[in-house]
Amino acid sequence: MYHWMALAVSTAVMLPIPLAVLAGWTPPWMRKKQAGMRLRAYGVLCFYALMLANGVPRLADASTETVVACMNVGFGFIAAAVLLFLLAERKDSQR
Repeated sequence: MYHWMALAVSTAVMLPIPLAVLAGWTPPWMRKKQAGMRLRAYGVLCFYALMLANGVPRLADASTETVVACMNVGFGFIAAAVLLFLLAERKDSQR
């Protein structure tokens, strides 16, 4: 039950703004940092993918080995998100 609720809340909170940014809209409070907006959106989507990688195997009652493997994939998503956020800051500072 908790995994369903966490997945529903994370979908409602984390998905709309990155998808809108990738579609071309920029939130008013981030218009000063226009250069790295797409990279930030992809970073947030990596965090969302992390939540999916950790939640879906548990919802499917997967074996322990599958859950651990998906958790390890989640670490890759964390690394990708951190890299994307750092690249976005670097891109903004060059302007």
